[in-house]
This record gives sequence, C-alpha cells and structure tokens, in this order.
Amino acid sequence: MSTSSSSSSQPAGAPSPLRRSWLIFSQATTVALAGYFVVATLKPQWLQGSLHPAPSLQQGASSGKRPGYAEAARLAAPAVVSISASKPGQPLSEEEEAWLRYHGGSPDEDEPDGPRGTGSGVIVSPEGYVLTNNHVVENATEILIQLSDGRETTAELIGTDPDTDLAVLRIRLPNLPVMRLGEADSLQVGDAVLAIGNPFNVGQTVTSGIVSALGRKQLGLSTFENFIQTDAAINPGNSGGALVDTQGQLLGINTAIYSRSGGSMGIGFAIPVSLAREVMEALIKQGQVLRGWVGVQTREITPEVLEAFHLPQLRGVMVSGVILKGPAEQAGIKPGDVVLSVAGKTVQSPNELLTTVAALTPGSQARLEVQRGAERKAFVLKVGQRPRPKAEDNPN
Repeated sequence: MSTSSSSSSQPAGAPSPLRRSWLIFSQATTVALAGYFVVATLKPQWLQGSLHPAPSLQQGASSGKRPGYAEAARLAAPAVVSISASKPGQPLSEEEEAWLRYHGGSPDEDEPDGPRGTGSGVIVSPEGYVLTNNHVVENATEILIQLSDGRETTAELIGTDPDTDLAVLRIRLPNLPVMRLGEADSLQVGDAVLAIGNPFNVGQTVTSGIVSALGRKQLGLSTFENFIQTDAAINPGNSGGALVDTQGQLLGINTAIYSRSGGSMGIGFAIPVSLAREVMEALIKQGQVLRGWVGVQTREITPEVLEAFHLPQLRGVMVSGVILKGPAEQAGIKPGDVVLSVAGKTVQSPNELLTTVAALTPGSQARLEVQRGAERKAFVLKVGQRPRPKAEDNPN
C-alpha cells in the first residue's frame, strides 16, 4: 500500500508558488504605473526632481555663467569715460538747459567759473583718441576725463563737427582700454544693444534694450542725421557714450533722447559708428570735415507747388532761394528751378540733395540737371566748401 506526504500536496487548481510570486509582482507593477500616470497628469512638478536630476544644474553651477550681457559689459565698459567740460560765460538759460537735457547732457551751474557740462566719451584707439558729442565739449575752456579705473587727465580737443554733433578728443595715458568698432550697417530692428555712460553724473552705468528703428532723420538734432533709435535707457550725462552690441563692439555714439521729463522715456538716438569713424578720421587728418556746398535753399515738391509754378508732374527738389555769389547763383540757377540730379545722382528730397552735395569734393566741377517751367536745363558749377553752421540753419 502506498502513502503520500500531506506537506507536499496542494489543493487541486491552486497556483504554484512561482505563479503566485509573478501575480504579486504584476499587480504591484500595475498599481505603481497607474500611480505614476495619475501623478504625472495631476502634479507633474512632483516628478521633476526624479525625471530631471541635477546634471544640467551642476553643469551651470560649475561653468559659473548666467544669462545676460556681463561679458559684453566687461569688454566695453573700461573704454567709456566720463567728461567734465568747463564752459565760460553766464549760466545757461532755460531754453539752453532744456536743449542740453534733450541731447542727454547734464548741466551743472553751481561751478564758480561758470557752468560745467558733464557727458561721456569712448576711447577708440591706443593713441588715446576719444569720440564724444560736440555739444558736450563745445566752447569748453577745459576738458577733464575720468577713466573707469579711476585715472583722471585733461583732454586735448582735436576737432569738432557741429553738422553731425561729433567731436574728437585726445588723452595721453599709458595702457588705455580701447573699444572695438563694430558694423552698424548690419544692424537690424530687434537686435539687442547696451548703452554705457555716466547718467546724472552718478558713475558709469550700463542699460540694455533693443534697436527700435534705423535711419531716423529730420529730427532737428543736427544737419546730417541717420540715427539708430533704441529703447535702452539713455539719460542726461549719457551723451557721447557708447551704444554697443552683445559682443561689446561699438555701434554708435549716444546723442539725444526724446523726453518730456528730462529722463529716459524709451526713445534714444545714437550716431552710427560708420559715420562717426568717417568724421573722426577727417578731424584727425585735417582738423575739419570738408563737405561740398552749392549755395541754395530748398523745399519739398508738393501738389500746390506744382500748380503754383505750372510744373509737370515730377520728382525733385524746389530751389526756394539762391545765396548771393554762391556757386549756384554764379552757374545760373534761379529760385523756382527744380533740381532733378546732382553729379548724375537723382535727388527727390531736400535731405537727399543735402547729402549728395555734401559728398562732393570742394573745388570740383558738378553737373546739375534742373526743370525750369516746361524746359529741362543742365548747369555745370564749381563746388564750394560748406561753411561751419551758425545759430541759423545753413543752406545746401
């Protein structure tokens, strides 16, 4: 007779120990996955610590880098200087002070020897040449420069160009920081920029913004205008300071602000570095910027002008006045003539005529095509040299 051990027997249909373990594991896994999806749907932030652990944070901490423009400021700021210009005469009138503040200057009338204007400048060469605004140093009897490293010195005035509101100074110190010149012609609206200067004489300050517009003209700030507009904060004292790109390269010389309060309202203007470079080279080489001049006063062509002068439909610039004994008068140009082209270049606005004439070499010959009534004529004149601007506007 055979017998069997009750310890090794199991009920019929009961799962084996291995199968029981598998069922427990499967159920636990199912519950865990279900819980994960619930948490991922309702509280995903709870999972960020486990799903995105510290490697990227550790990398950021080890590199020491933060988002921003610290590197651009580090490269550019040492080359931006503070300028203090002593000016003789009586204290500024309310109109003069308003004009200076509009241009971003900062008048200080408490000086014993007369008002002292404060502004900024940019060192652009190892030889110590400094770019700034003409209105910062105009008529100054003494110009003091303070570098960001604390050094102070007097500056020599190399030359000024009121037509563009630019001036070039020179300082003679060793180991000068120099700002690299950038390419303003490649700028686009929306590019990030920094403004560096000495606003309100509080010390060097860096502000950031974007390029808001390009080629701003007819603002009444200077004769030749082609401003970069930016919303980077520019305040009184920033005049002559630097507008730089995110690589710390010079894009423009901060010149003016639009403001109803005297402070920044997000509309500032800078002279492009391409124009500033041309003016600087001319001032260093010959002490002045030589520009062409023909001696005419102009106005826009409007439908009313066409009707009044019985002119055909055309695009050009109306001559409203001719300077006595000037090149245009000697060549035979008369008021009422419409200038169509100068030296082969068509002109359709007074600003285009001004710029085209200014680019001519004084003493050279230039051909002007004009419309006189129903007749088209051509005149050849000898280009004169544009006189330095006075209080009143100069003709072309």
